[in-house]
Amino acid sequence: MDGTAPAVPGVVVFDYTAWSARFAELAGYVGAAQAQACFEQATLYLPNTPAGPVPDVGRRTVLLGLLVAHIATLGLPQEQGGMGGLVGRVSAASRGSVSVTTHYGSQPERAEWFAQTQYGASFWAATRGLRQARYVPGGPQMPRIWP
Repeated sequence: MDGTAPAVPGVVVFDYTAWSARFAELAGYVGAAQAQACFEQATLYLPNTPAGPVPDVGRRTVLLGLLVAHIATLGLPQEQGGMGGLVGRVSAASRGSVSVTTHYGSQPERAEWFAQTQYGASFWAATRGLRQARYVPGGPQMPRIWP
């Protein structure tokens, strides 16, 4: 815990020390305040509540950490390991007169945003099961489509 908010049962509290140890390649460029802001943004994509699509706090902590790394990478300049405003994966590069080509690909609508970084792609792969249809016998069924 980072001491910024009281612990609420079933809710992940962002821990910059743990996050920076896991994502050391980003920690040198992303400070605690910026990472906290990215965490708050990450909860827009993955609800930080036991009633959300990921009820297990440990698993949700890992997924939110990946989202924080993804969001932080999108915002960092290229010289700091970020995307520098590029969208999509780098499909070609050259040195003489510097040229970079990116390809957004033909992925499912929601996957494109996540596929821009290795962290987002990892998040997307880890949450595959959350995008599957679920049938629970008995009673009326409420569709839960996520994200």
